Amino acid sequence: MISTILLLGHARLYLGGRENCPPFTGLHCASFFGIVEVVATLVEAGCYDVNKEGFRGCTPLSWAAYNGHEEVVEILLRRGEVNPDKADDDGQTPLFFASRNGHEGVVKILLGRKEVNPEKPDNFGQTPLSIASQSGHERLVKILLGREVNPNKQDNGGRTPLLHAAWNRHEGVVKILLGREEVDPDKPDNTGQTALSHAAWKGHEGVVKILLGWGGVNPDKPDSEGRTPLLHAAWDGHEGVVEMLLGRAEVNPDNPDKYGRTPLSFAACNGHEGVVKTLLGRKEVNPEKPDNFGQTPLADAAWNGHEGVVKILLGWGGVTPDRPDKFGRTPLSFAACNRHEGVVKILLGREEVSPDRPDNDGRTPLLYAAWNRHEGVVKMLLGRGEVCPDRPDKYGRTPLQYAAQCRHKSVVALLQSHKAVTPITT
Repeated sequence: MISTILLLGHARLYLGGRENCPPFTGLHCASFFGIVEVVATLVEAGCYDVNKEGFRGCTPLSWAAYNGHEEVVEILLRRGEVNPDKADDDGQTPLFFASRNGHEGVVKILLGRKEVNPEKPDNFGQTPLSIASQSGHERLVKILLGREVNPNKQDNGGRTPLLHAAWNRHEGVVKILLGREEVDPDKPDNTGQTALSHAAWKGHEGVVKILLGWGGVNPDKPDSEGRTPLLHAAWDGHEGVVEMLLGRAEVNPDNPDKYGRTPLSFAACNGHEGVVKTLLGRKEVNPEKPDNFGQTPLADAAWNGHEGVVKILLGWGGVTPDRPDKFGRTPLSFAACNRHEGVVKILLGREEVSPDRPDNDGRTPLLYAAWNRHEGVVKMLLGRGEVCPDRPDKYGRTPLQYAAQCRHKSVVALLQSHKAVTPITT
């Protein structure tokens, strides 16, 4: 009795110390820890319901399978009343648990029972094959495929076992699944993303290489947002993957998503200098291609303060450093608004940049800097003779009024010290 109490205490700690969790009996506990003698004694004595649901609806068999206790699994299965395919609250069966955790022996034992459905999905639509693929258990994937399960079966998110393996960089599993004729290597999930899209997004070069070498894979297939594998790779700065994809003639290096954003736009936005250089090296890439809002890669880089990318783009032919978007905002406006002093300094060093250019609402870079309390940027802009420090927007409010309204005392003092600024009267 004392040992059972201690085990129960340990198990509850393992489960997060939940005070109100369902009954966790001595049999649950012994099965969880794989204590063969105790399980055998309790089962033979008939003290417990062998199918009793405990925490999260798990039975003693579920816990034994979860932790790979083969002898305990066999003892429990000898009882005729044991349901070897009983699911927990998430719809996950003992076979699902064993497949997830790579317990090959337990999987074989369970598959030897005719009552066990090797393709039974959980509440999320994931099957034992899905979870084994996701976890990279190659031998289990082969065993489950030998049971004539559907290797293309999608979960609730539309993800196939191949997609799960590709996302998690399990090259061996990817190869095994691709070796099945029934497997569609380009089958998309509910968002339109394929195995290649997922591998490219995560930067899994090995998986990308395998998929690109396989027939039936479209290397430029867009998802529901219009984003191609190249765009996903550029977004996260995976240079190796970008280079591999650009090596395919079918890939358009300037293909935009449905918002008009290209691989270069995303690489610039996220400061991936290597990817930016690689893409600019392709003649098909327009370094100034605007998105649906009129923002160029330079504007994206300026908005996020990526000085290196800004320098690269400004050093490239065909880039207009003062090009406004559809709202009249320039790269300088974006940099000033977000306190990116380094980018502001770079842009102000270009003759083509107007430091006092208003947007469609009449707001200048100085006004944005004052409004957002960016004292350093305000100082830089006030040092330019072309900047009118008292210029109002179309609503009649000046930089000083915005600073005062937002109680930016240091910026207010800085503006008031300028002789061209009209003081605020109370």
